[in-house]
Amino acid sequence: MEMQESTVNLFKETEKLLKLRNYSPKTIKSYLFYIKDFLIFAKQNKISGKNEAVKCFLLNRQDRGNSSQTINLALNSIKFFYREVMKSQDKIDLKFAKRNKRLPVILSRAEIEQIISNIRNNKHRLIISLAYGAGLRVSEAVNMRVKNINIAELTIHIKEAKGKKDRLTVFPKKIAVDIQNMLAGKKSDDFVFESNRGGKLTTTTLQKIFENALKKSGIQKNATFHSLRHSFATHLLENGVDVRYVQELLGHQNIRTTQIYTHVTNPAIRNIKSPL
Repeated sequence: MEMQESTVNLFKETEKLLKLRNYSPKTIKSYLFYIKDFLIFAKQNKISGKNEAVKCFLLNRQDRGNSSQTINLALNSIKFFYREVMKSQDKIDLKFAKRNKRLPVILSRAEIEQIISNIRNNKHRLIISLAYGAGLRVSEAVNMRVKNINIAELTIHIKEAKGKKDRLTVFPKKIAVDIQNMLAGKKSDDFVFESNRGGKLTTTTLQKIFENALKKSGIQKNATFHSLRHSFATHLLENGVDVRYVQELLGHQNIRTTQIYTHVTNPAIRNIKSPL
């Protein structure tokens, strides 16, 4: 019983520290999940050595088919727990799993138009249009408030995006009148896209809207809602926009994250003819 109470206290302390470090609610939930999973695994398998326990835990997750991204998240969670909560001076001497260097799924301009034209619901069509036209993450589209949009200046102020950072991105002029009509009568703190009940839409709803439109379009690419953001970045680069401006619009901290899109926009490769 004492052990259970002390464990509960440790989790409360972990959650408190994560909040103080400005981690997002989603990351806090993930960290607590993997820490708990690790502690249960180590206890059930009676592994005493910390490094050995972490190694076995991560290998077990790898055997279960977890991605390198998931394994890295689990490792970061455990490192945080020992370093910040347990105040352990012993480093966890493990290298991160290599990330898969997959190119992002990009939709062509024609495919984007096809997807949008296959959405009958006006609000849903505007969500997809704005997500592509401004390079939004699904969470950013859901949390968008009326005061964040400046139609006169064709800009959007993204508040507390990934990493708790604000940024400015472009607002697509093509849908300015439609958005303006939709916002008529709304207060500045209201969500741009509300559910039928008046609250904000869920990220699952937005992902479903995209999936249904993709299916109706008959496009065979393994695209997701996030592909709209990938396509936004790629099409800007194809239009000759400097990669550093694209970095700013996407809110990437590191230029290398943005440079992945240069691999799918390389005109030199596209101009090479197959010898067949």
